Amino acid sequence: MRTMDQKTLEDAGLLYDVAGAVATITLNRPDVRNAQTPTMWHALAGIGDELPDDVRVVVVKGAGAAFSAGLDRSMLDPSTAGEGSVVALMGQSDEEVSAAIDGFQRGFTWLRDPRFVSIAAVHGYAIGAGFQLALSCDLRVVADDAQFCMKESALGLVPDLTGTKPLVESVGYARALEICATARMVGASEAVDIGLALTAVPVAELASTVEHLVGALTAPMAGAVSETKTLLQGAADRSLDEQRRLEREAQTRRFRELVALMKQ
Repeated sequence: MRTMDQKTLEDAGLLYDVAGAVATITLNRPDVRNAQTPTMWHALAGIGDELPDDVRVVVVKGAGAAFSAGLDRSMLDPSTAGEGSVVALMGQSDEEVSAAIDGFQRGFTWLRDPRFVSIAAVHGYAIGAGFQLALSCDLRVVADDAQFCMKESALGLVPDLTGTKPLVESVGYARALEICATARMVGASEAVDIGLALTAVPVAELASTVEHLVGALTAPMAGAVSETKTLLQGAADRSLDEQRRLEREAQTRRFRELVALMKQ
């Protein structure tokens, strides 16, 4: 099943499919290693806006040899960048630039929605915007050829596609700063060691590993998983008493749903 307009997806360089409880999004610009554009970000936001309520897992992956090589560099070239490009933004006010970036970020933020669990299946390069897209997902499963890099500092920029918070949450402040400021590559093995990825597997096993994880995530009742995700997402920022209260409220809802089901 696919619900978004095919031309919109093609223009954005995306494939999108919904099969039962699983939605799969594929970055589909393999000739440029799935380099990203504002058009792609807006289309990703559109997918988030119209994702069916019964979707429980969203898988994000890349076609060809890489997950994503990051921002399409033509978007930074005044000689090739057209209207709607990053370069074109510089003719606008600071407020207008901020509003435009907010629109770009929406292509990433929806992947945190507690209604579902999002998985990045990463192989090859995940650079800059590609790294941040992977970080936007709840879980990252990587092939052993994966290479992460927050390239922005090397370009005189900062990560602005919502990747800084999940990076710090995954690896801690000091390691996040080092990764961002040096713009170095983080390989698959290190990604697992420092908490960026769940596991690293041979490239040939990436699809089956993700498939098994999807199966495990869709086995429990949907409400249990979404309530758990909601509890965990903000746990680090809450007091113990606040977290205890939220746990009680969530469990009450779970008990009531289970009792209602037993009465059917």
